[in-house]
Amino acid sequence: MSVTPPAPARAHLAAALAPLRDVPGAPRWGDPARWHLTLLFLGAVPPARLTDLTAAVGAAVAGTPAATLRLAGAGRFGSRRRPAVCWAGLDGDVAVLTALAGRLAAGARGLGLPVEDRPFRPHLTVGRWLPRRPADGDLPDRLTGYRGPDWPLAGVALVRSTAGRHEVQTTWTLP
Repeated sequence: MSVTPPAPARAHLAAALAPLRDVPGAPRWGDPARWHLTLLFLGAVPPARLTDLTAAVGAAVAGTPAATLRLAGAGRFGSRRRPAVCWAGLDGDVAVLTALAGRLAAGARGLGLPVEDRPFRPHLTVGRWLPRRPADGDLPDRLTGYRGPDWPLAGVALVRSTAGRHEVQTTWTLP
């Protein structure tokens, strides 16, 4: 399940990242058109479980109040010397998003689907460093003060990923 920030928010972040794109040690940057916030990653879901999963997601989304978010700051997963992922953080009504991610995970667990047992860390992956390539793990620090425009949490999508392609299966609109 994922949330896609609106195009103006993604374009604003892309403009902030533009001066960093060709810096030595920069990650391989993702396409802003494909940037999204993963709320819950499930891996392969048996086709027979999709109807139940869709109902569980609908119930989880239905309890979500209106929220305003903003892309803000940046960081990395991995050490400074061996960074793996460059990400943008979130600001605003993050507690609403975190609660939604918790309800989605609980719904999936209730269906017997395997769910990672780690805390939800809301972030937008913007780039990945390739193994055994020069990497500047300090690069995210240059975006510490970044604050993008506010945007409403408008909906959640159930996305199927195959071979690096993302296909939206179902969407739920929030109030």
